[in-house]
Amino acid sequence: MGELVSLEAAQALRDELRTEGKTLVFTNGHFDLLHAGHLDYLEEARALGGALFVGVNGDASTRRLKGDGRPLVPEGQRARLLAALAPVSAVIIFDADTADELIAALQPEIYAKGGDYAEKPLPERGTVEAYGGRVELIDFLPGHSTSGLIERIRRLPSAARKDLQCFDDECPRNRDS
Repeated sequence: MGELVSLEAAQALRDELRTEGKTLVFTNGHFDLLHAGHLDYLEEARALGGALFVGVNGDASTRRLKGDGRPLVPEGQRARLLAALAPVSAVIIFDADTADELIAALQPEIYAKGGDYAEKPLPERGTVEAYGGRVELIDFLPGHSTSGLIERIRRLPSAARKDLQCFDDECPRNRDS
């Protein structure tokens, strides 16, 4: 299990890993609705090295890149959920549209991203290769995606969607129980 850290704290942890001779793996993403595909991906990324740091796109960045209505889950909650997962050593929230600045600051030996980047440009590739890091593409678990989950929820009958809208402590049904 990891922890939510600042960039400065992540750099200090990075220095400790170097001293111990451990390989740092870094990945990043929105992780808006955590699902088994995310966990599978993070487990595979962690297996590549001695520690896994995860950069989480902040709310403003997610809105710019994913559009109106996103994120569904606020950045602090997304980061907390990720930090609670066994493969994750540390989580850093960032507000840029790419993870270039984080990668340049941390210089992980391995930058892991989803296999979909085999078919499209990876914005951070140049940053990773400039300091001698390696990019590893990890295949997705078929049938698991946040976009797919959102679409399934949208196709639910309206009564079922109404039940989904009431899941926090502010919900009147939850206060009565």
